[in-house]
Amino acid sequence: MRALVTGGAGFIGSTLVDALLLGGAEVTVLDDLSRGRREQVAAAAQMVRFDVVDDGLTALVMSLRPEVIFHQAAQIDVRRSVAEPVLDTRINVVGTVNVLEAAARASVRRVVFASSGGAMYGDADVIPTPETSGCAPASAYGAAKLAGETYGNVFALLHGIEFVALRYANVYGPRQDAHGEAGVVAIFAERLLDGRDAVINGNGTQTRDYVHVDDVVDANLRAAQTATTGAYNIGTGRECDVYALHALIARAAGSERAPVHASAKPGEQRRSCLDVSRAAELLGWQPRVGLEEGISQTVGWFRARRDQQ
Repeated sequence: MRALVTGGAGFIGSTLVDALLLGGAEVTVLDDLSRGRREQVAAAAQMVRFDVVDDGLTALVMSLRPEVIFHQAAQIDVRRSVAEPVLDTRINVVGTVNVLEAAARASVRRVVFASSGGAMYGDADVIPTPETSGCAPASAYGAAKLAGETYGNVFALLHGIEFVALRYANVYGPRQDAHGEAGVVAIFAERLLDGRDAVINGNGTQTRDYVHVDDVVDANLRAAQTATTGAYNIGTGRECDVYALHALIARAAGSERAPVHASAKPGEQRRSCLDVSRAAELLGWQPRVGLEEGISQTVGWFRARRDQQ
């Protein structure tokens, strides 16, 4: 397989690149390195520093001739999307359309799109939420991911691209950035290991579905190889509130610090949990890393990185 991974120097993208290389794929990474890290990209992958919103993407993709594009590049911070919706739209909508246009011109067989189950459904009536539920985003980020899926389906119709959208739950694991556009697991792990307080926004009863990055990578590999297309939830089907998550991370970090509270943030949902039965049936995928195991592994990674500094 000749694969192009946009955002391939980032948390999920670089982990996916490693797995593709291990499977014998020829991999090119496309990343502007605004958030990604060059040192996370395996030496066996070709690295091209490029922004998916820039002119020239089509010519670049045509020169590379990938069979599959894994579109991971994105502005991933929900709060930033609320504060700066134009910026979010430029990266997450225009950037995605630019990738799809390049794929069409270069006769790419399949595009696997990193979408969002958590942000697109909004506060759903059905928990765990299936793909058949209506989408009601509560943030610009969620709206942009919904737009990306819509454009992907249009390009599939008009140009014959095989389009798959993986609607991620809250992804965590090694290499997650604890700064800037960060996930709560990374933030809590780093702060508690450093002996600082972890801050819970709101009352801590809000829930999320936390899925390990290795399981997300497995879903991407299966989505690239299956004959089916469409949208798939990629989560665990299990809710975890922020209090319980903090307790797991504190235990793994050996910290007895109680969390402190701050005001709830606009655009955040009360509950989010994904029904993953469709991915199990059609992709043969299921999550394998339990939350306690995954948290322990992730905190261990942050501890080892801290000790090396």
